Amino acid sequence: MKNLVNIPGTNIEIYPLVLGGNTFGWSSNKEESFAVLDAFYEAGGNFIDSADLYSEWKPGNIGGESESIIGEWMETRKNRSEIIVATKVAKYSRRLGLSPININAAIDDSLKRLRTDYVDIYYAHEDDKTVPLVDTMIAFSQLITMGKVKYIAASNYSAERLNESLQISQKNSLAKYIGIQNEYNIVVRKNYENGISNLVKNNSLASFPYFSLAMGFLTGKYRESNQVDSVRAEGVSQYLTPQGFELINQLEKIANNHQASISAVSLAWLRQQESVTAPIASARTVDQLKEIMQLVELSEQEINLISNLSKSWA
Repeated sequence: MKNLVNIPGTNIEIYPLVLGGNTFGWSSNKEESFAVLDAFYEAGGNFIDSADLYSEWKPGNIGGESESIIGEWMETRKNRSEIIVATKVAKYSRRLGLSPININAAIDDSLKRLRTDYVDIYYAHEDDKTVPLVDTMIAFSQLITMGKVKYIAASNYSAERLNESLQISQKNSLAKYIGIQNEYNIVVRKNYENGISNLVKNNSLASFPYFSLAMGFLTGKYRESNQVDSVRAEGVSQYLTPQGFELINQLEKIANNHQASISAVSLAWLRQQESVTAPIASARTVDQLKEIMQLVELSEQEINLISNLSKSWA
C-alpha cells in the first residue's frame, strides 16, 4: 500500500486520511455506510474513527449505531486484522465521564458493538475534571494490560490538561496518550495553533484533526447563490461571509490547477501542517469519499496563500 504514514509512538501505518464514522447510522443508513466503507477499503484506506456517542443525537437512535455498523461491516468482510479502529468514551449519555468504573463498562460495550476483542486507539472523548487524571490514566493503562486496547489518546483536551496527563503518566509509569484529536482546519485555527501544535511536536504525539472540512464549508458546496440541504448547514452559516466565499474561490483555483476537488485541497493544507499526522473526514456517499481521498501535494506558495486568506480566523 502506497502513501502510508506512521502514527508516532506506535507501529501502526495508515493511509493519510482517517475516515470519520460519525455519519454511519446518522446521515448514512447501513447500506450507504457499507458502500462508503467498501470504497474506502478498496482505495487503500485502513483507519476508521468512531465513538460510542455516534449517533445518539439522531431522533430514534440510542447511541452506538456507528460502532455497530462498523463492527458488522468488518465481520462480514472478514478484514478486522487489516483495519485500524478508534473509538471513544466520556460523552455518551449512558456512559458519561472518565471514572474507572465508566471506562471499564464503556470499553466492553464498544467491543461488543464493534464485534472485536480489542480497539487499536481508545480516546478520552473529552476532559473530565471531576475525576483525578491519575485515576483515568490508571484505568486506561489497565485496559492496555488486559489487551482490550492497544493505544490511548485524548480528544477535546486543552494544551494544559493534555500536558498534565502526559506528566502524570511519566511520573507514575503509566500508559500515556499517544495523540490528540481536536478541531482544526483552515478556518478554525486559533486554539490548535496557540498551544496544542507545539505540545504535539515537542512530545512526538500524533494529531488527527476533526471537522477538517469545517462541517462541509471547505468542500466548496456552499456558495453565495446556492442553498444547501444538509444536516450540517446551520453549523456552516458562520463561514458564509464575503471573506469565506473569497477563500472558497481561491481554493477552487488551486483545486483546478491540481485537477482535484476543493475538499482535497483543504485536506492537503491540513495534512501538510508540520504537527498533523492525518486529518479525519467523513463521507455520506461514495462520490463524496472519492473527493476526500484524492491526495494533493500543495506548493509552499499555495500553502502560504491559503494561510494568509484565513489568518483573521487564526
